[in-house]
Amino acid sequence: MKVSQPLWRCATCGREFANRNQSHACGTYDLDHHFRNKPPEIRALFDRVVALIEAIGPVRILPEKTRIAFQVRMSFAQLTPRRRWLDGHVVLARRVEHERFRRIETFSPRNHLHTFRISSPLDLDAEFASWVTEAYAVGEQRHLARGARIR
Repeated sequence: MKVSQPLWRCATCGREFANRNQSHACGTYDLDHHFRNKPPEIRALFDRVVALIEAIGPVRILPEKTRIAFQVRMSFAQLTPRRRWLDGHVVLARRVEHERFRRIETFSPRNHLHTFRISSPLDLDAEFASWVTEAYAVGEQRHLARGARIR
Protein backbone atom coordinates (compact mmCIF):
# COMPACT_ATOMS: atom_id res chain seq x y z
CA MET A 1 0.00 0.00 0.00
CA LYS A 2 1.26 3.44 -0.87
CA VAL A 3 0.96 5.77 2.09
CA SER A 4 0.93 8.72 -0.29
CA GLN A 5 -2.26 7.61 -2.08
CA PRO A 6 -5.10 10.10 -1.79
CA LEU A 7 -7.88 9.24 0.62
CA TRP A 8 -11.17 7.92 -0.76
CA ARG A 9 -14.23 10.01 0.16
CA CYS A 10 -17.66 8.43 0.67
CA ALA A 11 -20.11 10.24 -1.62
CA THR A 12 -22.93 9.75 0.89
CA CYS A 13 -21.45 10.94 4.20
CA GLY A 14 -18.22 12.66 3.13
CA ARG A 15 -15.93 10.63 5.41
CA GLU A 16 -12.46 9.88 4.10
CA PHE A 17 -10.73 6.50 4.22
CA ALA A 18 -7.37 5.06 3.22
CA ASN A 19 -9.15 2.17 1.45
CA ARG A 20 -11.43 2.72 -1.53
CA ASN A 21 -15.05 1.69 -0.85
CA GLN A 22 -14.28 1.15 2.85
CA SER A 23 -17.18 -0.53 4.62
CA HIS A 24 -18.69 1.85 7.20
CA ALA A 25 -21.98 3.13 8.56
CA CYS A 26 -22.85 6.55 7.20
CA GLY A 27 -24.33 8.83 9.81
CA THR A 28 -24.06 12.28 11.29
CA TYR A 29 -23.39 12.43 15.01
CA ASP A 30 -21.75 14.97 17.28
CA LEU A 31 -19.80 14.69 20.51
CA ASP A 32 -22.80 15.84 22.55
CA HIS A 33 -24.59 12.66 21.44
CA HIS A 34 -21.98 10.64 23.37
CA PHE A 35 -21.95 12.75 26.51
CA ARG A 36 -25.69 13.04 27.15
CA ASN A 37 -26.49 11.70 30.62
CA LYS A 38 -22.79 11.35 31.44
CA PRO A 39 -21.09 13.13 34.34
CA PRO A 40 -18.96 16.16 33.39
CA GLU A 41 -15.90 14.31 34.73
CA ILE A 42 -16.20 11.84 31.85
CA ARG A 43 -16.17 14.65 29.28
CA ALA A 44 -13.16 16.20 31.06
CA LEU A 45 -11.36 12.85 30.91
CA PHE A 46 -12.17 12.57 27.20
CA ASP A 47 -10.85 16.10 26.60
CA ARG A 48 -7.56 15.13 28.26
CA VAL A 49 -7.20 12.17 25.89
CA VAL A 50 -7.92 14.47 22.93
CA ALA A 51 -5.23 16.90 24.16
CA LEU A 52 -2.75 14.02 24.44
CA ILE A 53 -3.48 12.95 20.85
CA GLU A 54 -3.43 16.50 19.46
CA ALA A 55 0.00 17.00 21.04
CA ILE A 56 1.25 14.22 18.74
CA GLY A 57 -0.21 15.72 15.57
CA PRO A 58 -3.37 16.66 13.68
CA VAL A 59 -6.27 14.24 14.06
CA ARG A 60 -9.84 13.87 12.83
CA ILE A 61 -12.31 13.19 15.63
CA LEU A 62 -15.20 11.21 14.19
CA PRO A 63 -18.28 10.79 16.38
CA GLU A 64 -20.03 7.62 15.23
CA LYS A 65 -23.24 6.04 16.47
CA THR A 66 -21.66 3.96 19.27
CA ARG A 67 -18.13 5.35 19.60
CA ILE A 68 -15.78 8.21 18.85
CA ALA A 69 -13.01 7.33 16.40
CA PHE A 70 -9.65 9.06 15.95
CA GLN A 71 -8.21 9.09 12.44
CA VAL A 72 -5.16 10.36 10.58
CA ARG A 73 -5.14 8.42 7.29
CA MET A 74 -6.93 5.53 9.00
CA SER A 75 -8.55 5.06 12.39
CA PHE A 76 -6.02 4.26 15.09
CA ALA A 77 -8.04 4.64 18.29
CA GLN A 78 -11.58 4.90 19.58
CA LEU A 79 -13.32 5.82 22.81
CA THR A 80 -16.78 5.02 24.12
CA PRO A 81 -17.91 7.20 27.04
CA ARG A 82 -19.58 5.27 29.86
CA ARG A 83 -21.07 6.59 33.10
CA ARG A 84 -17.89 6.11 35.16
CA TRP A 85 -15.11 5.60 32.64
CA LEU A 86 -14.05 5.61 29.00
CA ASP A 87 -13.73 2.29 27.19
CA GLY A 88 -11.48 2.33 24.17
CA HIS A 89 -8.85 0.76 22.02
CA VAL A 90 -5.66 1.60 20.18
CA VAL A 91 -4.38 -0.19 17.08
CA LEU A 92 -0.70 -1.06 17.30
CA ALA A 93 1.63 -2.64 14.74
CA ARG A 94 2.72 -5.17 17.36
CA ARG A 95 1.11 -7.17 20.13
CA VAL A 96 1.79 -5.68 23.58
CA GLU A 97 0.98 -7.97 26.49
CA HIS A 98 0.18 -5.74 29.46
CA GLU A 99 -2.27 -5.91 32.36
CA ARG A 100 -3.80 -2.58 31.33
CA PHE A 101 -5.10 -4.13 28.14
CA ARG A 102 -8.38 -5.92 28.80
CA ARG A 103 -8.32 -7.76 25.48
CA ILE A 104 -6.05 -7.97 22.44
CA GLU A 105 -7.30 -8.95 18.98
CA THR A 106 -4.83 -9.73 16.21
CA PHE A 107 -6.12 -9.08 12.70
CA SER A 108 -2.80 -9.37 10.85
CA PRO A 109 0.92 -9.42 11.74
CA ARG A 110 0.92 -5.58 11.84
CA ASN A 111 -2.60 -4.90 13.11
CA HIS A 112 -3.33 -5.57 16.80
CA LEU A 113 -6.31 -3.98 18.55
CA HIS A 114 -5.66 -3.37 22.28
CA THR A 115 -8.74 -2.69 24.42
CA PHE A 116 -8.46 -0.59 27.60
CA ARG A 117 -10.49 1.30 30.19
CA ILE A 118 -9.66 4.80 31.48
CA SER A 119 -11.16 5.65 34.87
CA SER A 120 -8.97 8.52 36.02
CA PRO A 121 -6.55 11.15 34.71
CA LEU A 122 -3.87 9.05 36.44
CA ASP A 123 -4.40 6.42 33.74
CA LEU A 124 -3.09 8.93 31.17
CA ASP A 125 0.54 8.44 32.14
CA ALA A 126 3.72 8.26 30.05
CA GLU A 127 3.20 4.58 29.29
CA PHE A 128 -0.32 5.19 27.96
CA ALA A 129 0.96 8.19 25.97
CA SER A 130 3.65 5.99 24.36
CA TRP A 131 0.99 3.52 23.16
CA VAL A 132 -1.13 6.35 21.78
CA THR A 133 1.94 7.75 19.98
CA GLU A 134 2.62 4.33 18.49
CA ALA A 135 -1.04 4.00 17.46
CA TYR A 136 -0.91 7.46 15.84
CA ALA A 137 1.94 6.19 13.62
CA VAL A 138 -0.34 3.29 12.61
CA GLY A 139 -3.01 5.86 11.79
CA GLU A 140 -0.49 7.54 9.49
CA GLN A 141 0.20 4.07 8.00
CA ARG A 142 3.91 4.41 8.74
CA HIS A 143 3.95 0.74 9.77
CA LEU A 144 3.20 -0.17 6.12
CA ALA A 145 6.15 1.71 4.62
CA ARG A 146 8.87 -0.39 3.04
CA GLY A 147 11.50 -1.21 5.64
CA ALA A 148 9.32 -0.01 8.54
CA ARG A 149 10.45 -1.32 11.88
CA ILE A 150 7.85 -2.44 14.35
CA ARG A 151 8.94 -1.19 17.71
